[in-house]
Amino acid sequence: MYEPILAHTLHKTMRIGQGYDVHQFAANRPLWLGGIKVEHDKGLLGHSDADVLIHALCDALLGAAALRDIGYHFPDSDPQYKNIDSKILLKKTVELLDKEGYKIGNCDCTICAQKPKLSPYIDQMRQCLAGIMQIPLNCVSVKATTTEHLGFVGREEGIAAYAVALIENK
Repeated sequence: MYEPILAHTLHKTMRIGQGYDVHQFAANRPLWLGGIKVEHDKGLLGHSDADVLIHALCDALLGAAALRDIGYHFPDSDPQYKNIDSKILLKKTVELLDKEGYKIGNCDCTICAQKPKLSPYIDQMRQCLAGIMQIPLNCVSVKATTTEHLGFVGREEGIAAYAVALIENK
């Protein structure tokens, strides 16, 4: 039989969030993904360093805690975030979760990019993200895929990223 109290306790203990972000390519900018500088002839356009993967991950973490989104906490209208390293935004997001009494369980991230080839960078991204979030490496999944030349990603106009994160009460 269904136990409402048990369901409420489980809901309160473990929470899941999902995030999505997209940035268009721009000339004369470095390409940052998952906190790692990726060699490419273009970077991503944004108010910050435009690390689309970290932005999606921050949204997943914030969403899991019902703390709104990255734009709410780090608005692009605020000059202090101009060209900021997104690793700092992720660190601040982790601090917000900690203050609310949550710890990160795991995350699963997907980068959608026709180019560049991201496989050589995946392990470095995982290590970087795990370090910032202070969780074991095996709790951080980063995958990359193309869109088979379909849509804005397939036309090499930009990159999209998705993230799912699980958080738990401390």
